Amino acid sequence: MTQMTKRLFVLFAALASTTVLAACNSPTATNTTEEPATEQASEPTEPIAVTEAPEVEPASEALATDNTDTTATPTATEAEGENIVAIASGDSTFSTLVAAINAADLAETLSAEGPYTVFAPTDEAFAALPEGTVEDLLKPENKDKLVQILKYHVVPAKVLSTEIQPGAVETVEGEALEISVNSDTNEVQVNNGKVTKTDIVGSNGVIHVIDTVLMPGAE
Repeated sequence: MTQMTKRLFVLFAALASTTVLAACNSPTATNTTEEPATEQASEPTEPIAVTEAPEVEPASEALATDNTDTTATPTATEAEGENIVAIASGDSTFSTLVAAINAADLAETLSAEGPYTVFAPTDEAFAALPEGTVEDLLKPENKDKLVQILKYHVVPAKVLSTEIQPGAVETVEGEALEISVNSDTNEVQVNNGKVTKTDIVGSNGVIHVIDTVLMPGAE
């Protein structure tokens, strides 16, 4: 064997041992594949408690405890439920007339079914009479005369302003009133008195307001 050949053999032997050693010292390959994580079974959650809504009191019952006064104000139709004496009694314009009706004991009569039409003098109309006249008429000894005067203001029928016709109209007293109507102004005249307000309607008739106290037998 030549010198050159020996050297090549030694070199190959060294390389071979180096390869073997490297293989032995190489770390074993690690399996890097991760096992799938095992999901832990979730613990069952407690059922959610259902809260009941508070019971609502019905509106009608709630309002029933309210102390508010719900009385309705009387309507026009309800006001017509009053008779003509009650209407006159509730109006300060007729205080003298109401006093005369009571003094003559006619309140019950004029509160009856009727129907009646009353030509009602105001307090100013009575005040226009001669001084002392009203006071004398209200005296018990003059009751008959007072009754006669008051009945002279009453017609035994319900006559609205649209139904008034010129001419004579019989009264409860027995003597007729003379009615005149101005065709231009529709102003109504009763004897020598003027109608200033019409159609105050009650349950048993109607009131027309006049500015004069009417006297039976007067021309």
